[in-house]
Amino acid sequence: MTATALLRSTRQFPVAAGLLLLASAAVHTVVLLLSGGPWDGPVSWRKPITFGLSFGVSVLTAAWICRLLPLAARTRALLLSAFTAASLLETGLITLQAWRGVPSHFNTETAFDTAITRVLAAGGVTLVVVVVALTIAALRPNPAAAPSMRLALRAGLVALTASMATGAVMIVRGLMLGGAGRLAEAYQSAGFLRPAHAVTMHAVLLLPALAWLLSRTRRPEVERLRLIRITIAAYGAVVALVTAAALAGLAVATPATTAAVSAGLTMAPALAFLSFGGSPKDTGRRKTA
Repeated sequence: MTATALLRSTRQFPVAAGLLLLASAAVHTVVLLLSGGPWDGPVSWRKPITFGLSFGVSVLTAAWICRLLPLAARTRALLLSAFTAASLLETGLITLQAWRGVPSHFNTETAFDTAITRVLAAGGVTLVVVVVALTIAALRPNPAAAPSMRLALRAGLVALTASMATGAVMIVRGLMLGGAGRLAEAYQSAGFLRPAHAVTMHAVLLLPALAWLLSRTRRPEVERLRLIRITIAAYGAVVALVTAAALAGLAVATPATTAAVSAGLTMAPALAFLSFGGSPKDTGRRKTA
């Protein structure tokens, strides 16, 4: 397959997959409203909604930012395809378990449920590997991007790596509790870092989106870079507060609700940008005023 064909396929597959995941979230929102089922708990329509929305946005984000990173065409195609496939797998299995009326994570009640739990863990490992690879790429020199965009990409991917790390911690904690026969405790307490996981997940779209929007203004690059630095510092402070509150067990709502609100506040402006804002092709350096 030629590099051109690879690029074409990596544009079509992630976009179609991302839209499919968002559509799944919308459908399951209707299902939740019609069924009146619980929002919290290990068995809830919340899970296909939140995973479909988060992974849908994440896949579309990856399709955009991969074009801004210094990656060879084949490497970009491999990483983006792996991220997309793992996102579809994770959301698909979580959705399947929701329709079966059983927990998706830490569930070892039957051989089938155990297999799904293990596949979910393997999908999580794949996502972590891809995100780390993208973060390493972002840390390399990239003269094709403006300094403000380079910094936004680096900070966003570092935040996403932190999100993957908190997710891994929760999965390991849940598996350990489940393996010790404390399954009820795993369902209740393993998700204690969900707010921190949610608030760090979509910085990788929010920060580069802000950098892109600033590049459409007449502000000189030195000022755009300063604004990105201020935004990163403010964002870091929010992440620190949310994480500290999660570790201390402080919350005004359940972890699931807090995570959904955190993700929504982080995601909403960036998703608007992805839908109506910049063109992925317009990634070059804008001349300073």
